[in-house]
Amino acid sequence: MHIGRRAFNQGLAGSIASGIVGSSAAAARSYRGPNVIIVRFGGGVRRAETIAGQTTYAPYLLNVLARRGTLIPNLTIDQLQDVDTSHAEGTLNILTGRYKSYTKVGAQGLAPLLEPDQPTLFEAVRKAFDIPAHQALLVNGEDRPQEEYLTYGGHKHFGVAYRSEVIGLYRYKLHKFRRILEDNKAPEDVLVAARKQLDELTAHDFRNTASHTSGVMQGFWDNWREQYGDTGLKNPRGDRLLTELAVRAMRQLKPQLMMINYQDPDYVHWGNASHYTRAIAIIDQGLKQLVAAADSQPAYRDRTVFAIVPDCGRDANPLMSVPYQHHFNSRSAHEIFALLLGPGIARGKVLDKPVDQTSIAATVGAIMGFRMRAAEGRVLSEILT
Repeated sequence: MHIGRRAFNQGLAGSIASGIVGSSAAAARSYRGPNVIIVRFGGGVRRAETIAGQTTYAPYLLNVLARRGTLIPNLTIDQLQDVDTSHAEGTLNILTGRYKSYTKVGAQGLAPLLEPDQPTLFEAVRKAFDIPAHQALLVNGEDRPQEEYLTYGGHKHFGVAYRSEVIGLYRYKLHKFRRILEDNKAPEDVLVAARKQLDELTAHDFRNTASHTSGVMQGFWDNWREQYGDTGLKNPRGDRLLTELAVRAMRQLKPQLMMINYQDPDYVHWGNASHYTRAIAIIDQGLKQLVAAADSQPAYRDRTVFAIVPDCGRDANPLMSVPYQHHFNSRSAHEIFALLLGPGIARGKVLDKPVDQTSIAATVGAIMGFRMRAAEGRVLSEILT
């Protein structure tokens, strides 16, 4: 009998939530290595506005953080045929260490739903070590539920049992409307509206994993709701929200691998250049808050590696009719950077040679003590001390 992927995932996710199927703890060993926080400097950014000294809008990244680690100014996305310099694709390059390691399984509007067909860093670390899903954490933007497809893939030896947990406003709204309906104390019109909105949100839960949350995650969202309420008018938005969620997660969930998918520079598609440069500055301030949080907490102080890397670059040709794009396969859309810092990473170093984006996954795996066997990129041993 054939069982569809959604039905299979629904049954397996329910079994995981109820404890019938064990987590990676059943066969894995305790993790004692450094925490790793991957910052997707997302939305597509050029080197000129990030790591160029005279034109940067990220002075904390360039002038403070770079002294604490190794800057890789010549990171590139390979010019392979059919490699798209876009956000989900670039994120999968980082998470799997491979290009084109995904299958398009649908679309949400104009955005493709991409399922990785090789294990992600989340899956690999949870299979290697006894790390629960909420400590292999993806922090996601509120308008990109399609990127929740990046938390696990279709590889037969990995998959949903080793998925990461996700925090973002999409997940919070699911939790909020379920709580309103469970309490059943609101006026009838509020309950009807909550049911409608929950149904609409659930329709985007394409793999039915957001419906099965642990008590730990429910407690996280209950605390968020207690502070910010139900209106959505009090909590931060955009990439400031992602910083707030990540810092709160460090306090409450203690993730040992966390990826933060910043995205606001992409709004330059709909506005002028200031939308883009302001968004870079917001991410830069977010980095400052994240590093301060790590430096101040015993669980993270002196035992946290940051890997900061863009999803893709952006067009640098002022003569193009559509400036600040990344979908035209232009040279600068393939030109990005990386910065790694923390224990075991060379300080104040510039790795001044070409490095491929797929090397990030291989290097993170080496830092955490497991191999990304399918990665095309190499371990950057020259930056490890």
